[in-house]
Amino acid sequence: MAAPLEKLNGEDAKIFNKLIEIATALSAELNHNRLMEKILSEAQGICMADGGTLYLRTDDNKLKFSIMRTVSKGIAIGGESGTEIPFPPLNLHDPETNNPNLNNVASYVAHTKKSVNIPDVYKTKDFDFSGTKEFDKGNGYRSKSFLTVPLVNHVGNTIGVMQLINAQDPETNQIIPFSTEIMPLIEALSSLAAVALEKQILLDAQRALLDSFIELVAGAIDAKSHYTGNHCQRVPVLAKMLAEAACDSTEPIFKDFNLTEEEKYELHIGAWLHDCGKVTTPEYVVDKATKLEAIYDRIHEIRMRFEVLKRDAAIECLEALIKGEEDEAALRKKLDERLKQLDNDFAFIAETNIGGEFMSPEKVEKINKLAEVKWTRTLDDRIGISQDELNRKNRNPKKEPPVEESLLSDRDEHIFLRTDAAKYGENNPHGFKLDVPEHEYNRGEIYNLCIPNGTLTKEDYFKIKDHIMQTIIMLEKLPFPKHLARAPEYASGHHENMINTGYPKKLGKGDMTIPARIMAIADIFEALTAADRPYKKAKKLSESIKILSSMKKDQHIDPDIFELFLKSGVYKTYAEKFLKPEQIDGVDISKYVDS
Repeated sequence: MAAPLEKLNGEDAKIFNKLIEIATALSAELNHNRLMEKILSEAQGICMADGGTLYLRTDDNKLKFSIMRTVSKGIAIGGESGTEIPFPPLNLHDPETNNPNLNNVASYVAHTKKSVNIPDVYKTKDFDFSGTKEFDKGNGYRSKSFLTVPLVNHVGNTIGVMQLINAQDPETNQIIPFSTEIMPLIEALSSLAAVALEKQILLDAQRALLDSFIELVAGAIDAKSHYTGNHCQRVPVLAKMLAEAACDSTEPIFKDFNLTEEEKYELHIGAWLHDCGKVTTPEYVVDKATKLEAIYDRIHEIRMRFEVLKRDAAIECLEALIKGEEDEAALRKKLDERLKQLDNDFAFIAETNIGGEFMSPEKVEKINKLAEVKWTRTLDDRIGISQDELNRKNRNPKKEPPVEESLLSDRDEHIFLRTDAAKYGENNPHGFKLDVPEHEYNRGEIYNLCIPNGTLTKEDYFKIKDHIMQTIIMLEKLPFPKHLARAPEYASGHHENMINTGYPKKLGKGDMTIPARIMAIADIFEALTAADRPYKKAKKLSESIKILSSMKKDQHIDPDIFELFLKSGVYKTYAEKFLKPEQIDGVDISKYVDS
């Protein structure tokens, strides 16, 4: 049984306290590279080692050089240094025989899980130190004493090896062997290090899995509709750039703003998830290219009705000719006029369907006038259809054919009743404050053809806006840990504004954090400058900045973050990375910022 702390002698108590101090430091470190450096530097400090190497075991059973330090030579590579270690990993098994590699001391320790203390590597024949001697020759160094210890996790697996080189006498600085008295302390440290490192490896693996899954979802959204391009991938980049600029800013508005590494990761997650609700948005709404388009363009149904009317006109002409009601010339003239009128009327509807122009009252009147034209249906329209469509038709009594029907119509069966009103209504659990259309969809032909601008009905617009509500609903179901608790807030605020008129919660500037307000600018600027959207021409940099400036004046975006965007040069850095050369033109930011 270990002696109580108060009964330890001075030196033992000092060592015990040192281990506690190291254990606390290791358990608190969340950065993988810094953790490895702490492990190695603490071990070097305890036994006055001039050099040290930390190896980590890879998934393919090799020992990878992770950190290398030689104090006297100023060598510090791997880890936080950013300098890659040029040496290949050590094989734990012979590539040809697959036998354990016991020739190298590090691989030997990894296999046996036993520490090895060598007073002078140039005098031992137990292991192959040719690599060490090659290093010495190239760097004018003399490796001598080696202490190599395994890092073994809680289930007894070797996850790494720590190697300490050239212990020094604290008084003379001469190279001496590692004392046997120090070995238990280094082994105790290696056990602490293995626990901390294993925890960090698991956390890093979990983070990598989370990141990959989130990026998979974002990639699926971008792939789902060619209209979104790489939006989900670029917004996080721009959000990060803006957040870092805010952290570095000396402007009074940002003087108290700072993000830790965990908080930056929280924003990173929120940015990647900002459009995750789009997985629920039907492509036929997002990609609605014409007024009558749903899953297919219903202009083809209307064209066929015109074809029927044209054939009816020809049949009426022939019947009249057979009956001798009029002479052939008069009948042919009437037929030609009727056919020409039908062609012109369809051309008008076809043009209207494109949705490119403002729908004037005269055009609306003409649509309603054409709706009065009748044609005859002789087949049952309630057979061979889906149960859902049959249910909509059955809201009204069935009419047995032949039935006279309108050329254009708004029918009850065109209405899709809303089934999700509770999600958006007053006192909903999500805090949504929305003007919700009565119906989920209205596929009425007259109703859609009379859309004032563009191709979307108010129901279509709401369905597209619904992606942000779905984002919130989806993210509220996820058990985010405490350090990621604000990720849903960052993901869901990019359609709010500064004056409580955005959606879905009608938040104002005071209701949103700086990262949440950053997201709006990142989202809008990426969309404005994107060159991979087939429905629009990519805007130039100056055009995009001008539009953002207008949105600032209308208080749709945060004016302080907009100025930061310009003054910090983030707009230019982002443009150089993601915009096409022909998009990048001169921007005089003095027009848009206070001096």
